[in-house]
Amino acid sequence: MKKLFLIISILSISYSCKNALDTSSKDKITTAKQHEFAIIIHGGAGTILKENLSEEKENEYKLKLEEAIRTGYAILKNGGTCQEAVVKTIQVMEESPLFNAGKGAVFTHEETNELDASFMDGETLNAGAVAGVMNVKSPIELALKIMTDSEHVMLSGEGASIFAKEKGLEIVDPSYFYTENRFKSLQRIKNKVKTELDHNDKKAAFYDADIKNSKFGTVGCVALDKDGNIAAGTSTGGMTNKRWGRIGDAPIIGSGTYANNKTCGVSSTGWGEYFIRSQVAYDISAQMEYQKKTLKEATKDVIQNKLTKLGGTGGVVALDNKGNMSFEFNTAGMYRASMNEKGELIVKIYKE
Repeated sequence: MKKLFLIISILSISYSCKNALDTSSKDKITTAKQHEFAIIIHGGAGTILKENLSEEKENEYKLKLEEAIRTGYAILKNGGTCQEAVVKTIQVMEESPLFNAGKGAVFTHEETNELDASFMDGETLNAGAVAGVMNVKSPIELALKIMTDSEHVMLSGEGASIFAKEKGLEIVDPSYFYTENRFKSLQRIKNKVKTELDHNDKKAAFYDADIKNSKFGTVGCVALDKDGNIAAGTSTGGMTNKRWGRIGDAPIIGSGTYANNKTCGVSSTGWGEYFIRSQVAYDISAQMEYQKKTLKEATKDVIQNKLTKLGGTGGVVALDNKGNMSFEFNTAGMYRASMNEKGELIVKIYKE
């Protein structure tokens, strides 16, 4: 009898161990990385319709998005950090007049360019941001420098420019940011505000399109490197015809940018006032951490449900700690691209 009991006990323990191993194996499969490294970007969201964009201009955007993301991809592939990948990728877009950031920044009501940017490191939860600078060539580089070389998170205006000079960042004449296209857009919006037009008139519709798109065009990037660290950054010229030192969501941590190795990294683009009130970027991370939602579930709820119900428009690009990626927007289009460690490239503009 004792021998029979011993045999049953041994079999029971053996079965339990097998079960434990099976469960452990399943857990490993569940938590396995989707991608060893990955990168995702946006170049702004808004009323982007195929009929309003020439084939030549569409190709310009796609080529620049590809150039930008391949820049960051090469850094990650060669073992570089997510921080470097995010900054170098965004700088490609900051130096292009196609996007509302850096060189292509929109104009304020006073016909100046005021630039905002933010950066966050998912490993340390450290962050840096800048608002309202007018002579720093790369606002995203300044945001990173504020994070790494100061005890502060956000600097603004003249003080931020002084800090940039002290740290050896490239300072340019404000005229560097002038582009004829952006200046004309400002004039059209000013004329619309001053002039009563028949809304059935084609000219009026054209002006309305300018106003609708005056809030969009921000650029952003999220990267996951081979060490499992996430970083996110966002850069913008803000809203066309903005006044009184208006600041949108782009330089605000938790609204325009957020990164946390536990969950994900997020960069936002859209009507900043709504993204600030919704804390869009942080909300996505929080839903993943506390409600155990997937990246796709969280981005969809925040953009398509919470933001939309509030009246906000725009979108996000997001990347979780397993390499899963999400483009989520409630507008007609969003300039966007992604790449994973296999080199699989996605470049899109319109809602599909």
